[in-house]
Amino acid sequence: MRVLLTGGTGYIGSATLDALVAAEHDVTCLIRDRSRRRRIEERGGRPAAGDVTDAAAVRALAGAVDGVVHLASPGDDTSAHVDAAFTDAVLTGLAGTGKAFVSTGGVWDHGSGDDITESSPFRPPRISAWGPAITERVRAATGVRTAVIAPALVYGRGDNLLTLVSAGPRRGAGDDEALVVPGGGDQHWPTVHVDDLADLYVQALENAPAGSYFIGASGVNPTAGEITRAASRALGLDGRIALDGLAATVGRLGALGEALLLDQRASGDGARRVLGWRPGRPTVLDHLAETVGRC
Repeated sequence: MRVLLTGGTGYIGSATLDALVAAEHDVTCLIRDRSRRRRIEERGGRPAAGDVTDAAAVRALAGAVDGVVHLASPGDDTSAHVDAAFTDAVLTGLAGTGKAFVSTGGVWDHGSGDDITESSPFRPPRISAWGPAITERVRAATGVRTAVIAPALVYGRGDNLLTLVSAGPRRGAGDDEALVVPGGGDQHWPTVHVDDLADLYVQALENAPAGSYFIGASGVNPTAGEITRAASRALGLDGRIALDGLAATVGRLGALGEALLLDQRASGDGARRVLGWRPGRPTVLDHLAETVGRC
């Protein structure tokens, strides 16, 4: 399958590019920074200079492939506008073809919950308040085989968001030095290994029914305290942790801090049932245990 991939040099995108190439897809990666061409080529992709905000270019590229996987995001105040404009361009470029468009949401969009599934209501925190409207728009599109994946907390290659924990503030000194836990530490975080998540994107591209929505979660939901304690061990702090508290976390991280205070548990069973997805890489706690001394 000829595939257009955005975000191919990013954290999830690079793993997804590897998975797409391994599945023998012909992948074109839209890149704004020409200096990243070699990184795409070395992974087996074809770089195409362009920007996700260039609607005409996106429509043309989408019309020339068999499917689109969208993982690029500015990650700032422009994200809502950029994602909406890109979605419009892709849906226009693929209109009436029945070709695949796999977009990205996020498990945070469901707010706190102890059994989050694909049918759980949207209650997004401030940082992703704009996301559910785009998710629903993608799912409702006709003439295109659309799917949206909502990733959990992703880890496994450089640890991405977990860097906020391992590189976060510390308290004390010497033998009393401790790693700070966001919030109160008892909130659960749904997790997924980035390579398992990449497999899910490939499976959704190939087989997801039109209008699908999948939560990309392994079913392992440790607390923030458990994750921070494991990171503390990996950093040589013997598992010592200190609670940040709710107000301090929000004061330090703003809207991101609010999201990290969500108490979420998710299984990812929908993708297992519909697509046969089988996440099997090390759990986040096992992964952190394997990185002792290398954080």
